[in-house]
Amino acid sequence: MCPFFEIFRRSVLQLVRRPIYWVAIFLLPLFCMFFIANMMENGLPAKAPAGVVDHDGSAISRQITQDLNGMQLVDVTEMPESFTEARHMMQEGKIFGFFLIPENFEADLLAGRSPEVSFYTNMTYYVPASLLYKTFKSVAVYAKAGTAAGAMQSVGLTENPGPLLQPVNITVRGISNPGLSYAIYLAVSFIPCVVQLMIFLVTCFSLGQEIKYGDSPRLMQMARGSIFRAVTAKLLPQTLLWIVIVVFMESWLFRWQGYPMHGSWVWMTVSEILFVLASQGFALFIFCLLPNLRLSLSICALLGILSFSIAAFSFPMQSMYGAIGIFSYIVPIRYNYLIYIDQALNGIDLYYSRWWFVAYFPFILVPLLTLTRLKKAYLTPTYVP
Repeated sequence: MCPFFEIFRRSVLQLVRRPIYWVAIFLLPLFCMFFIANMMENGLPAKAPAGVVDHDGSAISRQITQDLNGMQLVDVTEMPESFTEARHMMQEGKIFGFFLIPENFEADLLAGRSPEVSFYTNMTYYVPASLLYKTFKSVAVYAKAGTAAGAMQSVGLTENPGPLLQPVNITVRGISNPGLSYAIYLAVSFIPCVVQLMIFLVTCFSLGQEIKYGDSPRLMQMARGSIFRAVTAKLLPQTLLWIVIVVFMESWLFRWQGYPMHGSWVWMTVSEILFVLASQGFALFIFCLLPNLRLSLSICALLGILSFSIAAFSFPMQSMYGAIGIFSYIVPIRYNYLIYIDQALNGIDLYYSRWWFVAYFPFILVPLLTLTRLKKAYLTPTYVP
């Protein structure tokens, strides 16, 4: 039998016989895919728990509390007595933010003394905290405008005071996302990021098992001394399975879930395939540098988890420190996300995404330069638990 197909067959049998591969390749990605898509079904989180610290107890402050609780994005679940109590609730995770109304708020407002209201959000939870901040700010502005409108009507203004309070009317139109759905950004980024994490772990695990059980010399013998043939044939069955997963993911999100696809299905599919190869190449590079099962799995797990943040899904890269933001470009998922924004969401010409496609190839090709280090580790395996 051809050495390549002999190793390929051996790798297929390993995948079939070990349940951990079925869990890592099929069960966990599919569970996360359905869970995240279902969680974001309404487009954005609703009814984030919040608190109101009312030191005034007036009719206007009670109206503000009622207005806050009537907002789609806010659920006033707590009424703490003090700033300290509200801060402790936010630190404990009971609420994501709170609105503080000072003493004599109504009296100062009616007397034109410009009282100050304060609102605090826990930016550890970036999405719900941002939504709370937006709602708190809107309610504060509306409260001031409502009082001003009442004052103008009390002195004899009979016309609608709206143009005086807001002479310039602002209309917000979300380009490519008119419904302002957070799912269009978060679900389509988080789900591939989960897939990338599992590719990292499965690739390092399968390569490390050869050293752990002392099977790597036999693998090199089957490959007739070629580490390239050994690694390619061993990882190819996983590659084919991952391609099936990402193509299903693409169909699930853009066809069945109805997420916008304004570009070419062909180029998005090409991006997903290159994404799989780049993720495997990244994990192979880490394992070649550190041919130790525990260390390579730890590093890949750390980078895979950090990708949710450093790849600018949950926090904008423009707001990161420069030394941190640069790391967003060392993981393949960053380019998968940029291609999605250009091709699927905005539907722009492929020319403007060409460099993001090219960026996949260093992840695929750079590990070839470190295969000699892996070959030495495979010929003389030493397992360090």
